Amino acid sequence: MASIVLLSVKQTAQTKAKRCLGSRLKGLAGAGGPSATFLPEREWLSKGLNLRFMSHGTAGRSAAGTTRRGALAFSGAAAVAAAAVVGFLANANHFQRAEMATTIPQKAKKKKEEEEEEGDIAQRCRGFMSVPVTDISVLEKRKDEMSTKMEMLIMETQAEFCKALEEVDGGTFKVDKWQRKEGGGGISCVMQDGKVFEKAGVNVSVVFGYLTEEAAKQMRSRGKVLKGKDGKLPFCAMGVSSVIHPKNPHIPTVHFNYRYFEIEEEDGSKQWWFGGGTDLTPVYIDREDAFLFHNTLKEACDKHHPKYYADFKKWCDRYFYVRHRGETRGIGGIFFDDLDSPNQEEVFNFIKSCARTVVPCYLPIVKKHLNDSFTQEEKDWQQVRRGRYVEFNLVYDRGVKFGLATPGSRIESILMSLPLTARWEYMHEPSKGSREAEMLEVLRNPKEWV
Repeated sequence: MASIVLLSVKQTAQTKAKRCLGSRLKGLAGAGGPSATFLPEREWLSKGLNLRFMSHGTAGRSAAGTTRRGALAFSGAAAVAAAAVVGFLANANHFQRAEMATTIPQKAKKKKEEEEEEGDIAQRCRGFMSVPVTDISVLEKRKDEMSTKMEMLIMETQAEFCKALEEVDGGTFKVDKWQRKEGGGGISCVMQDGKVFEKAGVNVSVVFGYLTEEAAKQMRSRGKVLKGKDGKLPFCAMGVSSVIHPKNPHIPTVHFNYRYFEIEEEDGSKQWWFGGGTDLTPVYIDREDAFLFHNTLKEACDKHHPKYYADFKKWCDRYFYVRHRGETRGIGGIFFDDLDSPNQEEVFNFIKSCARTVVPCYLPIVKKHLNDSFTQEEKDWQQVRRGRYVEFNLVYDRGVKFGLATPGSRIESILMSLPLTARWEYMHEPSKGSREAEMLEVLRNPKEWV
């Protein structure tokens, strides 16, 4: 009986594959080139010919040989379609293995990610909140350069996070694309006075030009040896950053930032490094939330190095420390900077894994507390904690300081991280044994959550 069922599944899969490919091949045969159809309401981008269906068979890829990136061409449609047939039929054969059923969702997810990374840049841009800072034609020409890979990643991260927040809040982000006369620009997405979020900002910036002496001084203080030509240091910097301030005091504030920096020295060589991290700032301690948040980050780190999470968690606790208050800004997460080893591609893959945690490490927490009731006293405590948040950002935050020291920086985007409202009370100290006192104890003595 089992063999009959498997045979039936196999035959059905093969039949569907043939039908699907039949219609696809007819479409290719009649295609004279890229379509001129434009995406509704976003006429800045041509849709182009869609060949992404060809990667639907990962097993077919291994059977026919690994497809090299960029090898797909419009003129080779027939050959590619033939390879796709092999892929579909090979996938159909896999239905004979019962143990494969449990791995299909994971393979589908991985396959989708590979499609997105290897897909046509113009096609990937269709899902962004705005046209990228760098012209799409330039990105296409430089698609193998790290600056292009990073710009695509930060644009995708912005879009994914904004859409997830819009779905929960019901509001819409205002998309503000801006330019910097010294070079580059950015896209600021901000939602204010929503149903769930008092202020939510997700910013992308891609800037280039020459480092000021003050900015170079900050970098040298971290051990960077920078030798400019005629005193000038050409640089390129890009990143995605976000701070979300919810209305409900039982929903934590979250912050993340992932960035790439490149400097050209006098001999033409380039120094590069990555930085970033994600951290959580709750108003009240919820150990279940803390575990989910930290464990999601730990799983991403563990894919790349067994010590990453422990090291970067400690770094996060040290970095987000409000020295004049003697307390951390929140319950931490991960933070790192000047990461330039073991090699550029491996570090980028780590950044990519971290960026893909921003939705799963935060949105479940938001949904859990969406309808929690709160008192005026709890709201007041939230405002006090936001005051501490403002203090850290304006006094210590490295990104804010670099932005303010860079000519042509957009102040509105730099200060996007500040909440709409905050509170400073003279000599405020919570009552002993209260939940507020419990929160303060954790901030003064950071805990291990995983």
